Amino acid sequence: MPAPSPSAGEEPNEPDGLRLLAVHAHPDDESSKGAAMMARYAASGVEVMVATCTGGERGDILNAQMAGVPHAERDLAGLRRLEMANAAKELGIRHRWLGFVDSGLPEGDPLPPLPFGSFATLPLERAAEPLVRLVREFKPQVMISYDENGGYPHPDHIMAHKVAVEAYHAAGDGTKYPAAGEPWTPSKLYYDRAFNPERFRALHYALEEAGLKSPYAARIAAWLEADAEGHQPPMPQHSTTTQIDCGDFFEHRERALLAHRTQIEPGGFFFAVSAELQRKVWPWEDYSLVDSRVPTSLPETDFFAGLR
Repeated sequence: MPAPSPSAGEEPNEPDGLRLLAVHAHPDDESSKGAAMMARYAASGVEVMVATCTGGERGDILNAQMAGVPHAERDLAGLRRLEMANAAKELGIRHRWLGFVDSGLPEGDPLPPLPFGSFATLPLERAAEPLVRLVREFKPQVMISYDENGGYPHPDHIMAHKVAVEAYHAAGDGTKYPAAGEPWTPSKLYYDRAFNPERFRALHYALEEAGLKSPYAARIAAWLEADAEGHQPPMPQHSTTTQIDCGDFFEHRERALLAHRTQIEPGGFFFAVSAELQRKVWPWEDYSLVDSRVPTSLPETDFFAGLR
């Protein structure tokens, strides 16, 4: 697919006008899912954009070290915007807020209704239009989002999946969202597999072999536990088709995570395995190719296979 010509006054995109758009639910999701991959592509000259659906307004302060910090206590949403800007700078990416309100994670039995007007309560077309507009403006060849379960079943993650799929299929159709700009057809759609069992197992066994405590023991035990009929827990719906070698950028991922200081505790789960050991055992970030409008063969090691 030839790259579109830049508009007057714009710098041409390098190399070959390649652009990648990742769709995330909240600020900090981009740093825990695909951050090293994005840093690697950005460093190579690919233009990388993150679209964040909500501002994370209904999040909590998850780092005990931030308890009592006035900015965090009085204006968490405003502080999270600053954190997102710092993370984007660390990864070398562009960023766009889609402007929706965090739905929060409902708790209780029965679950309470989601707050009126929050992201996950909106009609699909209303929620997807800003992303369709961004796709038509940014013109990505590759889009990345979560699977049908949202990666994990937070209502905003599931809605982010829905709007990403809708935008991928609708952005090139001029009869849909006619007020959202000139049509642009992305070429490939991927789902993120940040929490795939294969990676956790590999790291877990490597830690055990090295005589180190594994932070994944409970997770592995749950996966291996059979039910009364001897069945294993269900396998993920989408298998890995594409592994992006980005071990050299794991430190960028760590610094981007630490930029979200209200959400990420230094020394917590995400930092339990050193970047050096991860590079030896699992130097990739993993994805499922869900749709491609260009010929490609599997497995892949590059999102832009068939486009370069």
